[in-house]
Amino acid sequence: MAEPRDAARSGPLRGTDRPLADLFDVALMDLDGVVNRGGAAVPHAPESIAAAGRCGLRTVYVTNNALRPPAEVADRLTGFGVPARAADVVTSAQAAAHVLAGRLPAGARVLLLGGRGLRQALTEEGLTPVDSAEDAPVAVVQGFDPDLTYARLAEATYAIRAGAWWVASNADRTVPTERGIASGNGAVAALLRAATDQEPLVTGKPEAAMHRESMRRSGARNPVIVGDRLDTDIEAGYRSSTPTLLVFTGVTTPSELLAAPPAHRPTYLAADLRGLLHPAPQVRARPEVGPYAAGCGGWIARVDGGELSWAADRGGHGHGHGEDAGEGAGTGEGADADAGDGLDALRAACVAVWSAADAGGAVHTIAADRPEGCADLVAPAGTP
Repeated sequence: MAEPRDAARSGPLRGTDRPLADLFDVALMDLDGVVNRGGAAVPHAPESIAAAGRCGLRTVYVTNNALRPPAEVADRLTGFGVPARAADVVTSAQAAAHVLAGRLPAGARVLLLGGRGLRQALTEEGLTPVDSAEDAPVAVVQGFDPDLTYARLAEATYAIRAGAWWVASNADRTVPTERGIASGNGAVAALLRAATDQEPLVTGKPEAAMHRESMRRSGARNPVIVGDRLDTDIEAGYRSSTPTLLVFTGVTTPSELLAAPPAHRPTYLAADLRGLLHPAPQVRARPEVGPYAAGCGGWIARVDGGELSWAADRGGHGHGHGEDAGEGAGTGEGADADAGDGLDALRAACVAVWSAADAGGAVHTIAADRPEGCADLVAPAGTP
């Protein structure tokens, strides 16, 4: 298997000369917003995962959603047409339970503020889930549960205030559903934090505990992390020096990506999971255009005087994939080196803006004349 060109350590938005599915052994793939939204599959996800598998890329589903046990997650995915087995699923519930079991004696009582996935994970790790602070739990574990009630929140508050160790499976503030963006486990953690004046130990992405659990259970040797969130999936890759692929099918918007700090900048970018089947377009610095200029595909983006603008690339630069345009292109199933995803102008813009921001430059405005994929961009509010 070919090695990616130092993808996680040589900067964001790297190009490849082969489809991503050819470069990695395992895709550590997020679920909500990547494979499914609520009770429906994300468009193109099932067929892209299957095609990547035929190219040799095994998919392991790594989710911060602690609600369901792995077998139930796999059955649900299969119902969407997504190939999955229970052994292919790693949840934040498993990571939380494993951390708890590593620090508590066998059979220790843990107050459960979550769903059946957390309950099963605790039991499998030899711990005893309880539902009341009167059971004298030594710890509280909190995970996503849409059926959460005030009474259960109160029990967790009593236990934490009495000294129980508080572990949260994840800190995602929101979760994508078929109806839109809803409150997530991180929002519940904020409520408990306000009520207890305590901070939880978080075990889900982007924390190291979740990555260790994913690597332990998947057996991956050369993985790529695939996700839709900058502060969990992409940051997990940054922390662990693992290449990442960001897809725009979940919560992250192009404007949020444009404003991303270094820890939230993905190695690769795609509209959806079809990006696994194509080489990643190369983004090149264009110093002859300006100090903060980059080209990708047919576009050059430039930051000058605090303004981001684009121009058509008429010099023939940046039209190929990878470091050597065309080398190995089309080797993966469904790979088509000429099939664009409409994101080249955004890729160039991100690299130009990031280079300016890293040098202390501010982006105040964005030119009105914008290419495809950049129509709704807003200037990064957080630039210095």
